[in-house]
Formats: sequence, structure tokens, C-alpha cells
Amino acid sequence: MQLTEFNSADDATAAETVAVWARIPAWAEAVAAARPYATVDAVAERADTLARAWSRSDLDAALAHHPRIGARVVDAGAEADASRREQAAMSTASDDITAAIAHANADYEERFGRVFLIRAAGRSAEEMLGEARRRLTNDDETEAAEALGQLREIALLRLRTTLED
Repeated sequence: MQLTEFNSADDATAAETVAVWARIPAWAEAVAAARPYATVDAVAERADTLARAWSRSDLDAALAHHPRIGARVVDAGAEADASRREQAAMSTASDDITAAIAHANADYEERFGRVFLIRAAGRSAEEMLGEARRRLTNDDETEAAEALGQLREIALLRLRTTLED
């Protein structure tokens, strides 16, 4: 999408575009409300600044729409398309790694009560498994902060793959 198209979209369309980056309604509306933007970098700066105020309830809201690492994404739509692209490394993972990630996902969900979230884009399946295992040793506060940081990275990556100057 061209930045000019984003800038001229109606409020609902712009907010829905932003919500694909991270499904946090107040954040999506605030990013959309700050239009027009002069550059994609300006959108990213505003989105990042607002994302740094995300709370645990924002994390929970976003994760309600996020697939597990390694799970086959069968839904349609922009969010599902983004997840499929981001988790491309899982399509070539060995059966052993896939099973280990499924086990780590289950352990994570049992320990923290939410889906394990990691910026999958640019990471191998082995890296994601290592990170899942490492993060299982975090205390709840540290892990919530890490998960929010990963969500912010995902949102900014999606922003930059959606918008063009």
C-alpha cells in the first residue's frame, strides 16, 4: 500500500490496516489518527512510540489473534498472510524440531497462560526453539516485557512490509 493511500483512507480502513500489524484497537486507532504522515519512517516512529506504552492487557488482546509458532495457519486475510510469511522457516523444519517446538509451546502456555510470541521472520526454527526454551526460565514480569518487545518488533516489521513511500 502506498503511504498516500494510507493517508487518504477513511478512519476505519486506516485503523484496520494498522490492526493487522498488532491487533490492539486503541493503538491502531491512535496510529491512524495521527495521519497524514510524510514518510513511512514517520509512521514507524509514531507506531513505535505508542507501542512502548503497551500493557499486559494489550499483549493478551493481540495474542488472542496470534497463531502458535509452528502451527499451520489456515485462516484467510492479511493477518494470516503475514503469519504464514513470517513463519516460513517452520515449513522446512525437521519433524524433531517441529515436535520440540510444539512441546515448548505447551510448556510456555502452561507456565505463562498465553501463546509463545517471537518475531519469527528472519529466524530459523532452531533459533525459535532455543528462544522458547530460554524464555521458559524467565519470571513472569521479565517474560511479559520480552513478549511485548517481540510484539513491537512484529508490528514494525509488518508496518514496513505494508507501506511504501
